[in-house]
Amino acid sequence: MQSPEAGTAVSPTQIHLALAAFADEVVGTLARLFAYVGVLALFAILAVAALGQLPSLRDDDPADKPGWSVAARSHPAFALSRPDSSEKTTSYIILRHPEGGRRDVMRWADEANRPVAELEIYRQGGEFDVARPATADLAIQMGLGAATPLEQAGLIDTKFGPVALFRPTGAAEGSQACLGYLKRSEEPPLQISGFTCQGETLPARRTAIACTLNRLTLLASGNEPKLAELFAHAELRRSGCAPAGSSDWLLGAANAQLRGAL
Repeated sequence: MQSPEAGTAVSPTQIHLALAAFADEVVGTLARLFAYVGVLALFAILAVAALGQLPSLRDDDPADKPGWSVAARSHPAFALSRPDSSEKTTSYIILRHPEGGRRDVMRWADEANRPVAELEIYRQGGEFDVARPATADLAIQMGLGAATPLEQAGLIDTKFGPVALFRPTGAAEGSQACLGYLKRSEEPPLQISGFTCQGETLPARRTAIACTLNRLTLLASGNEPKLAELFAHAELRRSGCAPAGSSDWLLGAANAQLRGAL
């Protein structure tokens, strides 16, 4: 008679088959797990790429606009001649656009790191939108938002010719509102803009703007001979910084109606 132990014995072949089945199951599970993780990684990559194509939610800095990026390897093309060696530019940022535009942005801040002045030289490329009001970008520069209306605040005479001044609509004559400025050139396609909060009065801020623009110099024009020509002609009209309140650099009343190109 066959013993119970002999009836329940497992042959080596059965053990090998069981181990092989277990190994196949483990391999299959790992393969499905890797495939699952790979799909998740693919979805994550697609999501990041899609977010990168969305317009920025911020609209207070040119670098946050779609297409603009900081050109860390580019060299400054402009500078200010400094009568006071203690005056320092807080930052100089260069932004480039794939369609050819370039923005050189100089910024100044006080001891509390609050912005007190900004100067931007925008060399336009294919991205330039002629339908967009220039005052919208100027309002953004001034930290007011694109929808904030600006009113004309007269003209000043600089080495680049008359420059239009702007301030927030409804600002009182003696208020501490910052004063913006804007100058456009058709040839070469160039826009000089910015603002200043320096000075206790409106005439003092006008003086600060005129002085800043008269001290603006070109360091390198690259392959833009018309840019070099513009600054060469401007240097011929260059004058010193006028004292605050003088009338020789003011054109018209504080709210004169501007005509022609800015």
